[in-house]
Amino acid sequence: MFRYFEIQSGGDLIRCKLYCNSEIRRVVVFGHGFAGHKDNGSAEKFAHTLLTKYKDAALMTFNWPCHGDDVKKKIVLEDCGTYLAAVTDYIKTRLHVENIYAYATSFGGYLFLKYISDHGNPFRKMALRCPAVNMYDVLTKNIMKPDEYEKIQKGKPTLVGFDRKIQITRQFLSDLQEADIRQVSFLAFADDLLILHGTEDEIVPYAASRQFAENNVIAFVPVEGADHRFIDARKMAAATKTVLEFFEL
Repeated sequence: MFRYFEIQSGGDLIRCKLYCNSEIRRVVVFGHGFAGHKDNGSAEKFAHTLLTKYKDAALMTFNWPCHGDDVKKKIVLEDCGTYLAAVTDYIKTRLHVENIYAYATSFGGYLFLKYISDHGNPFRKMALRCPAVNMYDVLTKNIMKPDEYEKIQKGKPTLVGFDRKIQITRQFLSDLQEADIRQVSFLAFADDLLILHGTEDEIVPYAASRQFAENNVIAFVPVEGADHRFIDARKMAAATKTVLEFFEL
């Protein structure tokens, strides 16, 4: 049902995971959140539903720089876009698939939005669950501890995260602050975007996501009672159903 492989591109080594049946005619690229990895549990659940319903579909996950078993030690915001570009290029040139969709959560949602703003949208449809549209604030106020933030501001790279931790530098924070996607118009992409957000999200403020969607006329689906990770299986199943309906596969 799945296989691991690596993409070598411009000196980078991107570790990936592909869920598929025998034939692939359309691919969903999944972007995990901060301190996550390619073996993301929600990606696996989504892939199971996707492949059961659509025999010619596939789901591809990959590690962001410095995440999971990625070989990089220092996270650089620009590298995240480079990884995503290499993944979409691999799907087109190696898998020979043009029908590419995107599903991302949290930090992954932020990175996907930044990517299409910088490079245009290579995806037919993009669904975002609890996207960290205010990623700088999310990282510095809701993920970091005060002492971690202080160390970084003093120029000391510091490990930040949950079960897994990422080494964060002052330069990375500065780049995040400068790359505030809330200041960018996504009206040109709005018809192909969908945002779902749990009303009880404890990491990414629900209000920030809703305001971003309203400002850009993006379809927005509130999920009552859902937390950041959609731990409630029924709410996750409902989100999966909504995303697949939006993709119109």
